[in-house]
Amino acid sequence: MAVNVVPRPASTVLTLRDGDNGYEILMLRRNESSAFMPGAYVFPGGVVDAEDGGADVAFGMTDEVASARLSLKSGGLAFYVAALRELFEEAGLLIACTSEGDNVLFVEGPDLERLSEERRALNAGELEFVDMMRGRGLRVNLQGVAYLAHWITPDGLPRRYDTRFFVALAPSGQLATHDAGETIADRWIRPSDALAAHDRGDMEIMPPTRRSLEAIMHFKRAHEVISYARALGPVAT
Repeated sequence: MAVNVVPRPASTVLTLRDGDNGYEILMLRRNESSAFMPGAYVFPGGVVDAEDGGADVAFGMTDEVASARLSLKSGGLAFYVAALRELFEEAGLLIACTSEGDNVLFVEGPDLERLSEERRALNAGELEFVDMMRGRGLRVNLQGVAYLAHWITPDGLPRRYDTRFFVALAPSGQLATHDAGETIADRWIRPSDALAAHDRGDMEIMPPTRRSLEAIMHFKRAHEVISYARALGPVAT
């Protein structure tokens, strides 16, 4: 008898930066031993944690506003926070600001070294993201994050996810690096090049990833993608 698996809430983020020949998007290759989408190139993302809903670790958006954008009664803020938490855990990029909204960049020196150690501790289960942010007096900066798409894994699969897709600009000066655990490679690539590589058989890309790339491939600059996502009406599931 088939088991009805309830989809787990999840978030993923399309992280963008401008390049000489158009904007690029960060993609990570999943470990070949992963139970879900082994070897596929994906955007940073994962399951929403219970702690992600804390309003004191977010800046630029309330749960009321986030929930309305995601067509939820409540709990929408956790999806936004989870997207940026996963971006840090999986790619080492932290989009953060002070409680007053001043951007905080981690480029070099002791503070960057401390951040790298905290990332290691997070991925080892020795530290919680919200505790790290509170300890630093920081918040994830949601002012530049926009909602793009909503996908739910089909019935009949052993793992199912109810995933919200977001877009965000990469923090200036920070270096993206895969976590060498869940992901084994990182790559900045133009959406059109990623789709062409998939068609050649050089990059495995799942349907939600492909559709997301197709939706934004015609834009020239990263800010145009953010503006497009912000202007969307209700997002279809």
